[in-house]
Amino acid sequence: MTDPNFRPRRSCLYMPASNARALEKAKTLPADTIVLDLEDAVAPDAKDDARYAACNALAEGGYGKREMVVRVNATDTHWFAQDMKNICASKADAILVPKVRSAADITEISNIMDQENGGDLKLWAMIEMPIAVLNIAQIAETAAATRLTTFVMGFNDLAKEMRAEQNRNLFMPAIAQTIMAGRAFGLNILDSVYNDFKDPAGFEQECRQAKNFGFDGKTLIHPSQIDIANNEFAPDDSKIAEAKAIIAAFDDPANAGKGVITVDGKMTEILHLRQAEQTIALADAIAAAS
Repeated sequence: MTDPNFRPRRSCLYMPASNARALEKAKTLPADTIVLDLEDAVAPDAKDDARYAACNALAEGGYGKREMVVRVNATDTHWFAQDMKNICASKADAILVPKVRSAADITEISNIMDQENGGDLKLWAMIEMPIAVLNIAQIAETAAATRLTTFVMGFNDLAKEMRAEQNRNLFMPAIAQTIMAGRAFGLNILDSVYNDFKDPAGFEQECRQAKNFGFDGKTLIHPSQIDIANNEFAPDDSKIAEAKAIIAAFDDPANAGKGVITVDGKMTEILHLRQAEQTIALADAIAAAS
């Protein structure tokens, strides 16, 4: 059965909460998710104003069906406590916490959200520290007992921590481990940003690769990247038609109880039915969010 709360996260756009024009522009953009950023995109002397602006924007609304997430400052900063207090009282859908390191971090942050009466607020965790990659299975496992729902890859910080150049090949082990751990414990997983927003061809190629790897969507740094991400992470018409044919074939009373059937000349198993159901769920969620 399809989760009624399932929603697309093809395009997740970071917007600096300190920029009033950006907050207003976000209301018109076709991104599935808007991430109001209090961390990297905000200068130290603007943190308090950005927090206030984010909460005020969420209170005023006008963002339609877009999922609204706030990236707070890291747990070891003096802004974190006030960020959590204010965002837990806001109308955000989720809090994104950077520089998570361990399962204990997730438990502690989730407990803070409970103490601050965070309601249905979800927890997203950035995977951007080497120790987080090494601890990824234990971090993912906390999802059963905490508010954790989503992993967000952060390769800019990971490269810095590794003292490495930006090279996607270097991150392949981290990508594979994070996706496997996330899927094992039912988490959503979003790919890292593509820094050169003036290179649409390169961005499109990376989106296609990310989808093939199993990511749900891509985090973005510029509105010009939204349409490409939305297109690449959405099932095309042929995939939807194929999925509907598989579902219809398994629904046929003649195939009742069968684990393997033939659909359009192809051997089709129950696992293909599950994939087809996921495809239709995503297509329906995209249509509902439009």
